[in-house]
Amino acid sequence: MTRAKIIGVGAYAPKRVVTNADIAQMVDTSDEWIVQRSGIRERRLADETETTSDLAVKAAQQALERANLTPDDIDFIVVGTTSADMQFPSTANYVQSKLGCRKTGSVDVWAACTGSIYSLSIAAQFVQTGKYARVLCIGAETLSRITDFTDRATCVLLADAAGAVVLAPSPDASGLIDADLYSDGAHWELLYMPGGGSKHPASHETVDARMHFAKMKGSELFKVAVRMFTESAATILARHGFTAADVDLFVPHQANLRIIEAAAKRLGLPMDRVFINLDRYGNTGAASVYLALEEAVGAGRVKPGDLVLMAAFGGGVTWGAALYRW
Repeated sequence: MTRAKIIGVGAYAPKRVVTNADIAQMVDTSDEWIVQRSGIRERRLADETETTSDLAVKAAQQALERANLTPDDIDFIVVGTTSADMQFPSTANYVQSKLGCRKTGSVDVWAACTGSIYSLSIAAQFVQTGKYARVLCIGAETLSRITDFTDRATCVLLADAAGAVVLAPSPDASGLIDADLYSDGAHWELLYMPGGGSKHPASHETVDARMHFAKMKGSELFKVAVRMFTESAATILARHGFTAADVDLFVPHQANLRIIEAAAKRLGLPMDRVFINLDRYGNTGAASVYLALEEAVGAGRVKPGDLVLMAAFGGGVTWGAALYRW
């Protein structure tokens, strides 16, 4: 089966930079506390005029330009997000309209921070089966809109950004080798937002109870996340006869430096083969793997023939890994 190849990458982060010192003015914390527990030093937050689809469009436009394509060349759009513009229509619908892709199908993927791996896997299958020739994959978030800035556990972590890739049929052995997707709803209480859905529709009571903000059990999630990262990455490598020694670059979801370090250690991957940018962007949810991949490519950390391992985990809980030959 023809592999799906990335022919263009793009990313966008809002201009507003919020440092740990800024966060310390909102809640009882400090730069030292945040860095020690997460590795984050600053993050980007959207301004009041920017929506998730706005960020997505800017990342997509860059990816299209680098792929030497126009919006008319795109056959389908997949957007991973947890912070959609509205309950409906989909954020992908807004992206399709704003880009000007007039004869393009589109869909959102709600897999929390694993939205990058989910959207990549779903989009790749359209290309691999020959259904579509050019598919635009986007991970975009304005997590600041669902962040409680009185909750130290979450407000130091969550941020806004978007990343995008364009997939097309590969003419050779380069491209997506495989992707694994997982979920376990039994752990939903580790990271979730209770308000706004059919279980707790918006009301004065849900607003007063601050139910429209993300809730997280950090220590429990840490343990599950390390196991998710390790098992999914190890499984996909072993299936294709690879070991950690074959991996040229590991691009993980940028949630927490301690989680990344623990997973890399278990996999046997030295940190110099792990790409990290969460110190400057924080946890950008479904955007994080695409954002990191775009920076890695721009920094020359990826060259033709390299084996790239990507992995993510998110609320729900969801997790997954992807193996890619550059």
